Formats: sequence, structure tokens, C-alpha cells
Amino acid sequence: MTVLMPPEWAPQDWLWIGFPHLADEWPGYLARAQEQIAAFANAVADSGQSVRLAVRNEANEKRARELVSEAVTLDRQVYGDIWLRDTAPLIVGGDDGRAARMFGFNGWGGKYLMPGDETIGGDLVQGIGLPTTKSAMILEGGALDGDGTGLVATTEQCLLNPNRNPDLSRTDIEAELHRMLGFGRVLWLGNGLINDHTDGHVDNLARFVGPNRLVVPEATGSDDPNAAIYADARRRAQEFGVEVVTIPSPGLITRDGEVEPASYVNFAVTSHLVVVPTFGSPHDAAGVAAIAAQFPDRQTIGLPGDAVLAGGGGFHCASQQMPAAPTQR
Repeated sequence: MTVLMPPEWAPQDWLWIGFPHLADEWPGYLARAQEQIAAFANAVADSGQSVRLAVRNEANEKRARELVSEAVTLDRQVYGDIWLRDTAPLIVGGDDGRAARMFGFNGWGGKYLMPGDETIGGDLVQGIGLPTTKSAMILEGGALDGDGTGLVATTEQCLLNPNRNPDLSRTDIEAELHRMLGFGRVLWLGNGLINDHTDGHVDNLARFVGPNRLVVPEATGSDDPNAAIYADARRRAQEFGVEVVTIPSPGLITRDGEVEPASYVNFAVTSHLVVVPTFGSPHDAAGVAAIAAQFPDRQTIGLPGDAVLAGGGGFHCASQQMPAAPTQR
């Protein structure tokens, strides 16, 4: 069966979102991170799309229910990190309907493996009852971004990192992306953002907003720590033949003296709404407006995501969509 992973802007049946539960992961920020994730879930549910918010235990569920509307479905699951973009199943579509694809997971190169992270994908697959194919290749969903035509963007820093698949060559990885997800062309970008603990996931660096059209940030000041990384990504994409649209970066964002991998590119696209994380930067409004211009068919909003980022990710990282069946699109 010929399959292809649909782009994020394709119709969706629901959105999975992970709800923070570990105080050690958000020291001093857990309550605010929960509030920001809840605001994200509420906004998507209010737009008319189903939301399944994963909660870890009874206390976590009680806290979530205090923050989200009745339109948000709470789903008790065993998970460690909330970054379902990386641990949930990837869904493809084909002539025979939808199917799930599962990859190996090793805690972002062995750095952050928590109980439940290796099993949450299988638990979610079992709950939806789709035929499932598993791959031995280590891969997180945030390391990929496709445009719906068979073109996918990724970074060498992540997919070629020896802490993921040391025995696989670039050609091997490309072949597996084609076999499992239908991607026939791979745009290899270089490094991801500084201090991105995922080893440079592309969903923090560059995202497709249409067929062959990629948004890439540009530096907003002389102190922007990722200026050279943005320029390299833009050059690689243009040389590959991809149309590049530049958007503002948040600029230099720090926490406790350390550079944060803050990015408006970590937006989440849902059926009716695009949600962009904001960071209290003077560039927030311009960043949200630049992304809104790429999605004239749906509303785009900015929501504070600084406390979520304190745990290592953003709204896109914390969510994973269930694409609608091909006949529904």
C-alpha cells in the first residue's frame, strides 16, 4: 500500500496534548506550565476541534479539570514527559485508509528517558485500533516536518546523531522514512537551535506552511544567538529549491543566564486554529502576525509558552494530531 503522512494543516479528528505532572521537570514553573498547556487545550477545543488531554494520575487529573473546560476530554495515561509529538504514533494515510507508524524511542539520545515514554505510543495506538507497523529506527516526531507532497525537512544534528542510530547511514535513514511514512525527498538542514535538548528538532527551526513553502526565522538583533543557524537553514532550503518565508525570531531569551531555545516556529496547526507560543519578547506580536499570514484559512493566536519552555518544549512538542481519514479530507 502506498502511504503518506499528511501535512499538519490537513483535517484532523482530534489533538492529543500532554499535561505536565512532574515538579522536578518544571522546578518553580509546574503550576504555570499546567496553566499554559490548559490554555492551549481550551483554545483548540473552543475552536471546535476535539482535544484529548493526557493526564498521569488522579491528582494530575483533578488539577487539569480545574483548568480546562468540559469540552476537553481527559484521558488517563501512563507517560513520563509530556512531549507527545515525539512519543505518540505517527499516522499515515493511503488507499486502504489510515495506519499507525511506531518508531524506537531512547529518550532523546539517552538523556531523558522516563517511565512510560517508551510505552505511551503503543497505548495510544491500542486505543484507536489502527493497523500498526513498527520500525527499529529511533525517531521522534518533532524531528520531521512534511509538506504533504512527499517532501520532509529534518536536521543533520538530530537524525544523523550517533546517539540515535549509529549503524544507519543517511541513505538508510532516507529509505526508512520513505518506507514507513512515504517521504520521497528529504531536505537536510544543519543544526537546530542552541540549547535545544532534543539535539536540534526541526519543529523548532523550520516548518512547512504549504507545499514546498517553508518558514524560517531570521535574527531580530545583533545578540540573536541563532543568527548563523537561521541563515544556514535558509540557504540550504533555497538551494534545495524550497520557497523560504522568513519570520521574526523572539531574539535573545534567557533563563538563569542560559540561552533558551525559544521559537515561534513551534506553533501547532489544528483544523481551525494555529497556536503560536509567545515569550514576553518585543517581537511576539510580529511573530504571531507573520505566521497568521501563512494560514489565511484559519485563526491564528499567540499564547504564553515561557513556562512550558522551562520544561524543554512548546505547544507543538506537547501535542500530536490524529489526521482525519482520507475520505474525509
